[in-house]
Amino acid sequence: MVKINLEATAVESREQRLGTVVYWGGDAKELVEQSGYSKCGKGKRGGEGCRLCEAKGPFTQGSVCSEQMVECQAGNVREAVLIQHSPIGCGVSQSFYNNIYRVGLASRNLPVENLKMSCTNLTEGDMVFGGLEKLRLTIEDVYERHKPKAIFIGTSCATGIIGDDVDSVTAEYTEKLGIPVIPLHCEGFRSKHWSTGFDATQHGILRQIVTKDPVKKQEDLVNVINLWGSDVFGPMFKNLNLRVNYVVDMATVDELAQMSEAAATVSFCNTLGSYLAEGLEQAFGVPQVRAPQPYGISGTDAWLRDLARLTHREELAEKFIASEHERIAPEVEELKRKLSGLQGFVSTGSAYAHGLITVLRELGITVNGSLVFHHDPIYDSEDPSQDSLAYLVENYGNVEDFTVSIRQPFQFYTLLQKHRPDFILIRHNGLAPVAARLGIPAAPLGDEHIAIGYQGLINMGNVILEIVKRKKFCVDLSKHVGTPYTKWWTDQKDPNILAKNPDIIWEGVK
Repeated sequence: MVKINLEATAVESREQRLGTVVYWGGDAKELVEQSGYSKCGKGKRGGEGCRLCEAKGPFTQGSVCSEQMVECQAGNVREAVLIQHSPIGCGVSQSFYNNIYRVGLASRNLPVENLKMSCTNLTEGDMVFGGLEKLRLTIEDVYERHKPKAIFIGTSCATGIIGDDVDSVTAEYTEKLGIPVIPLHCEGFRSKHWSTGFDATQHGILRQIVTKDPVKKQEDLVNVINLWGSDVFGPMFKNLNLRVNYVVDMATVDELAQMSEAAATVSFCNTLGSYLAEGLEQAFGVPQVRAPQPYGISGTDAWLRDLARLTHREELAEKFIASEHERIAPEVEELKRKLSGLQGFVSTGSAYAHGLITVLRELGITVNGSLVFHHDPIYDSEDPSQDSLAYLVENYGNVEDFTVSIRQPFQFYTLLQKHRPDFILIRHNGLAPVAARLGIPAAPLGDEHIAIGYQGLINMGNVILEIVKRKKFCVDLSKHVGTPYTKWWTDQKDPNILAKNPDIIWEGVK
């Protein structure tokens, strides 16, 4: 397993820990075989026959950075404040996340409030003389203004370049204020994929917030690692006499602290939850569910049974599983009839995409293509049972055109031209207009929990029925809206041609 080192203030990047790749093209089965470290090595990385498979493109059209992921994690902790030690431009997405945060609170019936984020507003002078004095003033200001139970300090490319000793300042103010002041090392250039920002936040929480020696264990409490999704786990867990502790987004500092008291940890997505779940198990003895993700009937069955094993509720789980199978069967069959003949396309984060493809295929929808934003050959537990891509391929078949790319619209355009699906599922809405230009409706999944569990099959089927009704609008739109690409590129059939032959790009500008 990956060793979680809580002595260090900075988390290892995903490339270092997991061998993460951000550019690859082929079919899903081939990717599993080429990068399946946990399988080839029989539970150890670097097994015979495994290799790091990553192509390299000549340029990047757009992406996100680790610091922005810290904004959407640490910035969403209630009773805490996030300070971005950065130029003001790094804080521009605070307004965007404030909207998501407020909607998320309302969907959970929690008091609606604004985010508590600040920025040190580093300038050119600070880049020469250092920004630690501004950081000290900002810490004192937010403490006086908000009286938080914890303060997170997110670093930036600027502070990484000038070498500000953020650790010394956070240690100084942790002692001075009597609350955790937590450094989150998330410089944009620290990692080639933004998911390292999730890990950076979770590392800081494990180090300085989670209760080290809990007085008691809450045998009915389960940590659920998630984003802002609606409360779907609570109703499910009631059938097992379990309670939900949602983390990290919208949790209070006290709810984060009690994670070490829980009986188990689960996640809606192995990509998002890998580090925190493994850290809780290694450092605090809280076991994680080691099973496929809770998407589709068989995945949800296995996930619930492993949770029941950890919490000693096997009989309750079997009763719930049987009743849910019976409840959803008629509606799922009706959805299959209505959705028959449709072709879908999935474009989201990696493990989440694997789960969504599972759901689509259980609904009888054809999925021949997908664009995922990165690929982790392993997760932090290195347990093959959590290998969501291998589970998809082994149980639901290959995905013939499986592209790994960090949100590159030019590739997305070529993939959609090639497959011409009836609809797309997407989480990062900036890519949705690319589909609309081609006459393809999109379902932007703002509630990431919509496809979870048995009810998720019905939810997803109904969403798809609704979005295909908008197809005519998108077709009409495509007749009046052009694309920003040259004819040379729109004539290309291979979305990965620039990685295979970088020099060919000059043909497009002749």
